[in-house]
Amino acid sequence: MTATFLPGLELCGILYREAVRPLLDEVYPGMPYAAARIGSGSEVLGYDTERSADHDWGPRLQLLLRPEDAAAHGAALRRMFAERLPEEVRGWPTNFAPPGERVQVMTPTTGSVNHRIDVAGTADWLSGALGFDPLDHRPGLLDWLAVPGQRLLEVTAGAVYHDGLGRLTDARAALAWYPDQVWRYLLACQWQRISQEEAFVGRAAEVGDELGSRVVAARLAREVVRLCLLLARRYAPYSKWLGTAFARLPEAAPIAAALRTALGADAPSDRQRAVAEAAALAGAWQNRLALCATVDPSVRRYHGRPFPVVHAERFTAALLETVDDPAVRALPLAGGIDQFVDSTDALGDLGACRRLTRAALRLDQDRA
Repeated sequence: MTATFLPGLELCGILYREAVRPLLDEVYPGMPYAAARIGSGSEVLGYDTERSADHDWGPRLQLLLRPEDAAAHGAALRRMFAERLPEEVRGWPTNFAPPGERVQVMTPTTGSVNHRIDVAGTADWLSGALGFDPLDHRPGLLDWLAVPGQRLLEVTAGAVYHDGLGRLTDARAALAWYPDQVWRYLLACQWQRISQEEAFVGRAAEVGDELGSRVVAARLAREVVRLCLLLARRYAPYSKWLGTAFARLPEAAPIAAALRTALGADAPSDRQRAVAEAAALAGAWQNRLALCATVDPSVRRYHGRPFPVVHAERFTAALLETVDDPAVRALPLAGGIDQFVDSTDALGDLGACRRLTRAALRLDQDRA
C-alpha cells in the first residue's frame, strides 16, 4: 500500500466531506444526522501511527440518526454506501475484509464496498457504548462507577464532523468529566490503593524477593500514573495507551522521571525512594488544586520501618472530608471499575462491569 499516512481523524473527516455528505445530500436531503469518528480505535484518542493501519484503521465513520430514521432507512443507507462509496480515499481503501469479522483490514476492491460506516440510532449507539443513553437516563452514581474510563474516552474523544441532531454533542458534554463528588471519591480511592502497597517495594526486597520488589514498583508506578490522570481530569485509557496519555500531561515530566528511576533502579532502596518521590510530587500537585486541606507531601518513614513513603492514606482522608453527598460517603473505598478490575476483556462487557461493580461494593460493605 503506497498511500501516505494521515492521522485517522483527518482521513475520516475527508471520507465524510468528500463521499458521505454528498450522498446524503443527494439521496436523503433534509434528514438530520450526526457524523463522527468515535468509539474504539487508536485514532479516536489521537494515538495512531502507521502501524495502526494493519487492523481496524482506515476511512470509517459513525452515522447516527433519529430512531425512526434508523428503523426506516438504516438498511437502505448501508446498501447505498456499499454500492456508491468510492473504493478508496486518499489512496486508502474504504473496503474492509474479512466481512463480519471482529478485526478487519483495509482491502482493495473493484466491486461492492464492505464499508465501516456504522449506521445506528443515536440512543442505541450510546447505550451500546456505555450501557445507557446519558440524555434519556441521567447517569447515576453506579453508572459513573461501572463504566471504564476507556469507554468514556471512546464517547468523549474523537471528532464530530456534523451534528444536525445535537444529541451527540449534548451527550459528549454530559460525559465530559465525572461529577465533582464522584471525582473526589475516585481520587480518594486511588490514594488508598497506593497506601496499601507503598512500603512493599522495600519489604519484598528485604526478604530477598527482588522480582517481587520490582513487580510492586511497577504496580505502584501504574497507580501513580492513574492518579495523575485523575488529577488532570483525564479519563484513563486501557494499558496500551496509559503511558502515552500520562506523558501528554503538562505536569507529568518530573513525576515520569521519578517513575523511570524507580523502574530502572537496581538498588531496592533507590527503587523505594523513587516511588515515594513520585507520589510526593503527585501530592504536591493535588495541594495546588486546592481540592481539600493541604497535606504535607514530604517523604517519611513507614512507621518504624526503614522504607520511605508518603503515607498516601493521609490524602485519602483529606479528600473524604470534602465529600458531602450521603450516597458517595456511604461507599466503601472500592472505587470505580478501573480501580478494582484489571482486565482488557472487561472493557467489552458492560453488563459484566456493572455486575462486578455491584458485587465489589457489596463485598466491601459486608467486610466492613
